[in-house]
Amino acid sequence: MRPVKAWCTKDEVHVTLADERTISAPLWWYPFLSGLDEQGLNEIELMYEGIWWTKVDEGSRLKVCF
Repeated sequence: MRPVKAWCTKDEVHVTLADERTISAPLWWYPFLSGLDEQGLNEIELMYEGIWWTKVDEGSRLKVCF
């Protein structure tokens, strides 16, 4: 499950995988993101099997959360 793109909307986290599938999860699954504005929510670093929000120094492995 290698991410190639990740972004957040008002209510969800979306990740496009290397196999072209897009998966989504509700933003409330990630309480550490609750204080971020739209810009902070979308400052995401892609890792081999996960995503990382630089503003809060927190992340998630895709296999665990999706």
